[in-house]
Amino acid sequence: MKDINILVVEDEEMIREIIKTYAEKEQYMIYEAGTGKEAYELLEEREYQMIILDVMLPDTDGWTILRKVRKEKSIPVIMLTARGEEDDKLLGFDLGADDYVTKPFSAKELMARMKTVLKRNHVVTMGETINLGEISINTSFHQIQINDEELELTPLEYKLLMYFVNNRNMALTREQILNGVWGYDYFGNERTVDTHVKRLRKKIGETGDRIKTIRGIGYRMVVEE
Repeated sequence: MKDINILVVEDEEMIREIIKTYAEKEQYMIYEAGTGKEAYELLEEREYQMIILDVMLPDTDGWTILRKVRKEKSIPVIMLTARGEEDDKLLGFDLGADDYVTKPFSAKELMARMKTVLKRNHVVTMGETINLGEISINTSFHQIQINDEELELTPLEYKLLMYFVNNRNMALTREQILNGVWGYDYFGNERTVDTHVKRLRKKIGETGDRIKTIRGIGYRMVVEE
């Protein structure tokens, strides 16, 4: 399995140990921080594929860390908190959290949620390839080939293409695409989607014909499987 580095930011050692025990069974690499200061230091040392982030920390709060992370990185984040108020959850999602787990929680449930978020963000096992007609995508290395020719896409173009691929043959509204690719905290308008779809179509040549415009709704990527 490709190394999947996960940073667990939690001040309670017992909870960190539980998460580590279960996560290592899934072959994840776990790095632990008990304070915000330790978390910032670890974030400078390596790349992470996910952060498990407690809201209440001794020297700061999870919201502050989440805001800073979202300004610099697109790492998936699952929030942990002992509080279950609806407003807390909404705040977490508004700031860019990918999921939200309330303590006490089942370790098995947390692992399931982690897998779902990792899959949603295209973090997969080494060498996994998606083949759709003339399109071949190695999701581990973000390598795309069309008719055996490698294609260069920007990170955003790749994310947009993968959103279409993962939702192929489904009608997608511009709002759904905005939320899925740019995130819920993006303040641009739906014309952004049209502009980037146009660029993506141009780059992927004949394959761009698969991305159909649905008048008055959005787009659909048509793939025969």
